[in-house]
Amino acid sequence: MDWLRAFGRFFEQKIGLHRLGIILSVLIIAVAAVVLYRKLHNMNVSKVLTAMSTVEYRDVAISALFVALGYVTLTVYDFFALRAIGRSDVPYRVAALAGFTSYSVGHNVGASVFTGGAVRYRIYSAWGLDAIEVAKICFIAGLTFWLGNVTVLGFGFAYHPEAAAAIDQLPLWLNRVLGLLALAILAGYIGWVWRTPRVIGRQNWKVLLPNGRLTLLQILIGIIDLGCCALAMYVLVPNEPHMMFVDIAVIFITATLLGFASHSPGGLGVFDAAMLIALWQYDAEELLAGLLIFRLLYYILPFTLALITLGTRELLLHFKGRNRNVGDR
Repeated sequence: MDWLRAFGRFFEQKIGLHRLGIILSVLIIAVAAVVLYRKLHNMNVSKVLTAMSTVEYRDVAISALFVALGYVTLTVYDFFALRAIGRSDVPYRVAALAGFTSYSVGHNVGASVFTGGAVRYRIYSAWGLDAIEVAKICFIAGLTFWLGNVTVLGFGFAYHPEAAAAIDQLPLWLNRVLGLLALAILAGYIGWVWRTPRVIGRQNWKVLLPNGRLTLLQILIGIIDLGCCALAMYVLVPNEPHMMFVDIAVIFITATLLGFASHSPGGLGVFDAAMLIALWQYDAEELLAGLLIFRLLYYILPFTLALITLGTRELLLHFKGRNRNVGDR
């Protein structure tokens, strides 16, 4: 432990997590830019537009339904987090507004921890929540997200390592080991919080972690969210050649996490490059058409709706405050 602490101090002084994060983001974006150039510079734009126009309306509608269900699940992230920090007085409608708008803005603007947190604070502060409580909500919601990811990718890597190898290019046995290791860590965490209440943090920022049963509920919420998103993408990929849903799901979630790690708005470029590399079996123009439709359904439309919702709310609050001031006079 002394050696680990010494290494941690050395790493923080000489490199630091902030610098490491910037280096990784730039590296991921640079690799994605090279991949996209190689994949797209000879692509026929008219063929992509034709492929988009030939996607069946039924498939688009089904994909939109799964996207909507995914965003409904995201609102449950906030509702669960509010109950976890003891704010049962905040109703679901407020959690739904904060969850939907914060994730819609965070997904598109990038740096979702800060942008989504700012949106949450604007909404929750009207209900008396301070910055520390909003930070706790962000933490619990983020924990739910990562528990779901570890579960899905752990099982995916262990059960079907070929799908993961399409992106990380690692040997199948190593991907299976990584999947089993992720599941072992997850099981250890569940066992750690199962009986004894666990508190993390220091001084005035302390979070009581959900117990074992609530952690299982968190995992279920995360799985439903990721499953809906993966199904939305699965409906839009070309029909030939046929691929199992588990393949698309593992590739999709891994590509999404790469986009998240790059901090680019909406994972733009990084997510698309990873999908184009991993799903090389498909016609590139047809696959790109599906990716563009998915981006429209999952990113652009919710972002537009979130901006309209937030703008309308601000106008209503403004006029309500002005009418109150007139009444006071």
